[in-house]
Amino acid sequence: MAKTVTYDFNVGWVTAQPDGFSRPTIGINGQWPIPPITAAVGDKVIVNVHNDLGNQTTSLHFHGLYQNGTTHMDGPVGASQCSIPIGASFVYEFQIDQPGTYWYHSHDSGQYPDGLRGPLIISDPDSPYKDQYDEEIVLTLSDWYHDQMPGLLSWFISYANPTGAEPVPDSALMNETQDLKMNVEPGKTYMFRIINIGAFAAQYLWFEGHTMRVVEVDGIYTEEADANMIYLTAAQRYSVLVTTYNETSANFAIVGSMDLDLFDVVPENLNPNVTGWLVYDEAAPLPTPAFTESFEPFDDFTLIPYDREPIFDTVDYSFNLDVKMGNLGDGANYAWFNNHTYVPPKVPTLYSALTSGNMATDAAIYGEHTIPFILEKNNVVEIVLNNMDAGKHPFHLHGHAFQTVVRSAEEAGVYVNNETFPEFPMRRDTVMARPNGNIVLRFRADNPGIWLFHCHIEWHVASGLVATMIEAPLELQQQLSLAQSPYASPNASALAIPTSHVQACTQQGIPIAGNAAGNTEDLSNLNGENIPPAPLPAGFEAKGIVALVFSAVAAFAGMAVIGWYGALEEVQGCWDKVGL
Repeated sequence: MAKTVTYDFNVGWVTAQPDGFSRPTIGINGQWPIPPITAAVGDKVIVNVHNDLGNQTTSLHFHGLYQNGTTHMDGPVGASQCSIPIGASFVYEFQIDQPGTYWYHSHDSGQYPDGLRGPLIISDPDSPYKDQYDEEIVLTLSDWYHDQMPGLLSWFISYANPTGAEPVPDSALMNETQDLKMNVEPGKTYMFRIINIGAFAAQYLWFEGHTMRVVEVDGIYTEEADANMIYLTAAQRYSVLVTTYNETSANFAIVGSMDLDLFDVVPENLNPNVTGWLVYDEAAPLPTPAFTESFEPFDDFTLIPYDREPIFDTVDYSFNLDVKMGNLGDGANYAWFNNHTYVPPKVPTLYSALTSGNMATDAAIYGEHTIPFILEKNNVVEIVLNNMDAGKHPFHLHGHAFQTVVRSAEEAGVYVNNETFPEFPMRRDTVMARPNGNIVLRFRADNPGIWLFHCHIEWHVASGLVATMIEAPLELQQQLSLAQSPYASPNASALAIPTSHVQACTQQGIPIAGNAAGNTEDLSNLNGENIPPAPLPAGFEAKGIVALVFSAVAAFAGMAVIGWYGALEEVQGCWDKVGL
């Protein structure tokens, strides 16, 4: 029977040392790891959040939940809400209509790698696999940093890092710890719900001596498929069935290994692996994992959804997203879709859609720097993504799962419409584009709302690899009402934006009406909108930035009395001389 599940979360600082290094960490109700959210299909979930951090705003995103009819509960700051101010409270409330393995995390200012991330599990009494396992076990994989995100982000997006090298994690974690032990019984089948809640690192995962049977990815049931090793990008999830031996006196290692291809430089002291164990016998030794010569993970592109939804063979709206990285005039490295880097608008995009009347269908009012696309209701939408970068990128779509109809090999170049499509494409909400390769995704625009599409490497969200889907905005105005604004169309039958959401904006002086610039009188006037740094000066190439930075720093390398930050001051002085 459906029920209401309520969580009261006080978000604040705690101290944690999951890998032995003690550091401030964002916890909930004085604890970390933070508690899982659990519910069943048909339940209503209410999450009451109080921001007790004292020095940061926050938000929560419920990753993978479609939020049908409740786009205002999705959580990304700047898209569907304002951040939750320090000392303020905020209510999330939504209906659960999908089963599966999900997670929740902050979607504000690159915050979640500091600890605000945890499992979200939706049980299903009608699961096609409910009679094939004895017990469920949640297993998270993650990367961990010893430094806090504000400082890391300040360095990452700066003239001191012109190549855009992402900070490398200090360690890998399993269930937010190391040396994890999981007691199992002989002759039983366990369903492991595996979630990569990391900020950056994808991980290979395998159970020594045991075969996994994949039955779900990202909330989508699949036809059963055997796998000896799986690969999870940041934000991806798998459910796998593992059957234990009938008789054994041995224990077996569970190994997670970070994908070192993602790191520009691998520190000498980095241990990329994290090990846990299936413990059959507590008196038996815990074995050291066997050496692995090569990684050969299961290819998730071959998965077939359990419902065998056929490919959307007729596309109503197709557009390209070309991924590039490069420098702007402040010397920092940014990420671009179609030569634009995302900048949050002055007015949350949802509130612009609700207060712009018939002009809500005009992409221009949302500002070019939100990289907006207007989707008509029930159209089949195709995203052709060309990864013109040498790195791997896991792309996530809010509000939907998509059919993955093409995923090219590495170095395949741009998509040229020469692929044979699968009859029943794999569906999920996060998929990896290979280096200098391409992916083609299709979904039906049947969920009016504001939905971000972005790389789920948190460094790349911060550097602008984000686009905005404005889906069926006129229908959205019939679903939601922003009664607190005189510019919103009155609709007594619509669901009202809660007062706590509006107060989150007004307490910070953020407007709740108008276009991306906050203009309510002339929606076509975007003067004053938030913009990215200017382009590089003419004739000044990105490689010159690297030379400038390192020549300035090298000038002080032999002077012990001058620290790194002093050197950076000299770099800024050089920067000023060239007009940057």
